[in-house]
Amino acid sequence: MHSHHNGLKTAALLGLLTAMILGVGYWFGGSGGLMIAVGVSLAMNAGTYFWSDKIALRSMRAQPVSEAQFPALHQMVRELAADAGQPMPRLYVSPTMQPNAFATGRNPANAAVCVTQGIVQILDYRELRGVIGHELSHVYNRDILISSVAASLAGIVTMLAHLAWFLPFGGGDDDEGANPAALLAMLILGPLAASIIQLAISRNREYQADASGAALTRDPLALASALRKIHMGTQRMPLPAEGQLASSAHLMIDNPLRKGGFAALFSTHPPMEQRVARLEQLAYAGAGGPVQRRL
Repeated sequence: MHSHHNGLKTAALLGLLTAMILGVGYWFGGSGGLMIAVGVSLAMNAGTYFWSDKIALRSMRAQPVSEAQFPALHQMVRELAADAGQPMPRLYVSPTMQPNAFATGRNPANAAVCVTQGIVQILDYRELRGVIGHELSHVYNRDILISSVAASLAGIVTMLAHLAWFLPFGGGDDDEGANPAALLAMLILGPLAASIIQLAISRNREYQADASGAALTRDPLALASALRKIHMGTQRMPLPAEGQLASSAHLMIDNPLRKGGFAALFSTHPPMEQRVARLEQLAYAGAGGPVQRRL
């Protein structure tokens, strides 16, 4: 039920972003400016899509690890990938002591999974397996593509809003030009609305990866337990919102930059207590028994 609802919600939000672009373009009446904004935004986000793995891995100083270095991790990932009928992703470990993990790559054949030293130290076998299931689900659900599309659409809205301030777009057939107050409102509210929708899509994909990961591992309570520990760690050891890390934070299983308070309203991740509650509901609905094993 949650999976179907999340898919419909994501489609609706992407549709809303598209409608915003068409509406703003119609209101300005500037097809030339619209095409420029579309072209530039798509080019920027296409680059991000194809290079997202390198950007994210570099931002966390992640290094590839061999099976000799992390045999249990390699075996765990191999088994889950085989269960899903997918190829083995590349594995990386970041020296960061904050407990976190992420997956990136535009498709399963180009996927990479990274865990931090911090997460390896605090999670047991079941919990880490739950985290890996979540991260693999992001790849299998094509979330990198979905987030890139959302970023492209949001970027187009933002660029149109800025173009409206500099280009002589009018409001329909009004020869007097656009209302400065209306343009100022569009300059502020357009990007804000697009960002909020983009954040809603990101949060929705986290819920979906939780559900898909729990189905893959057949152990939702292990992921719930892992998320509690991870959240405590990210709150205790937040990372600085700088450079490439700031642009890659949405890939992490928990927001590494979270400060709480008002900033939480604009987080790329849903509230942790809600994610845990949903996983517990899955467990109580009979999602399967735990996998008993230790690292």
